[in-house]
Amino acid sequence: MVPALLVLVLLLVSWQVAVDGPLLELDHWARHAVRETRHALHSTLLNHLGKAFSDLGGGSVAVPVLLLGGAVAAGREFRAGFARWWLPVPVAVLTAGLIPLLVVPAKAWFARPGPFGLPLAADQWGWYPSGHTATATLGYGVAALLLTRTAAPRGRRALAAAATLLAVGVGLGLVWSDYHWLLDVVASWCLGGLVLWTLARWPLTGRPSARQRRPEH
Repeated sequence: MVPALLVLVLLLVSWQVAVDGPLLELDHWARHAVRETRHALHSTLLNHLGKAFSDLGGGSVAVPVLLLGGAVAAGREFRAGFARWWLPVPVAVLTAGLIPLLVVPAKAWFARPGPFGLPLAADQWGWYPSGHTATATLGYGVAALLLTRTAAPRGRRALAAAATLLAVGVGLGLVWSDYHWLLDVVASWCLGGLVLWTLARWPLTGRPSARQRRPEH
């Protein structure tokens, strides 16, 4: 049900962006509402928070967290005696490489201008989907997913909550700061959610190796 909904929303939004459809009015409404709210509140703190969360979606922040999460997960699984304890490392590395492969071709194909409506420069790919949102969703999400394999139930919930907060915070920060359209962010949430849903159902860790299993009494 969840993956079907994510695919449906992603296809719908992508279609509307491609044909400049009526659903894009939602972007303009959201931008106007955010600008009015920002002007009414005139909060320097919120503006700084919006930019700070936006920056957390950069590759220079999220990707190192992803790679570190893979390394820590591998170390924890090694100590727990898993046969494929090393697998979180290549999973993290492949995820880091997958992010631009998912986002950059789509940006180039849709070539959507940003909220300010300026024509794309020669060195710009476009705004759809949001690269920062995809990087945050997959970077923090996969890191949390790898670490939950050896975490206690409370730790799993905390990791899932932290990854969700960061992904949502980055997306909302981008919209609040007028860096992205709302639907750019929604599409990347869907894209990242599909990858995470698939990865969560892939047996990454295997069972503890026979030599490290405790004998039964």
